[in-house]
Amino acid sequence: MRLPRSIFAVTLAFAVAGCSNIGLRHLEAPGDGPDEFSVMPVKPLTQPKDYQFLPAPTPGGANLTDPNPKADAVVALGGSEAALNPNAAIPASDGALVTASSRYGVPSNTRQVVDTEDAEFRRKQGRLTRLRLFKVDRYSQVYRRETLDANQQNESARRAGVETPSAPPADE
Repeated sequence: MRLPRSIFAVTLAFAVAGCSNIGLRHLEAPGDGPDEFSVMPVKPLTQPKDYQFLPAPTPGGANLTDPNPKADAVVALGGSEAALNPNAAIPASDGALVTASSRYGVPSNTRQVVDTEDAEFRRKQGRLTRLRLFKVDRYSQVYRRETLDANQQNESARRAGVETPSAPPADE
């Protein structure tokens, strides 16, 4: 009589554990280590050109050595830091790009709309993803029909006459 009860108890424990909702990806951090993405190195210290004319200190303000990732990225990609000013006018060289990228309008709630649509898609596609007896990554199973095969897309582009010189053949 004890054996059927223990089997029933173990089965019930697995069923209850399988109903937890941890999302599609079952990813666990390997430990409580530091977050390497929160550390930003500062710029190297430089000597001023003239020690007689030093800038006034700005308590609570920015230093010359403080990192500014957005401005650094814009400069690295060939832009100017002045373009980061939200009140600055769009340079004439970028006018065509801004016109082309905003021709359909830019809704302000894009992220919320995409989030709700994706939640609804996952709800419809992943009806049985909450039942888990083992740690399984269900992400690729749910989004399987939404993925593109790069080689298949490349071949269809080649058959359509589109040149794809940088893409290697599928057999390599």
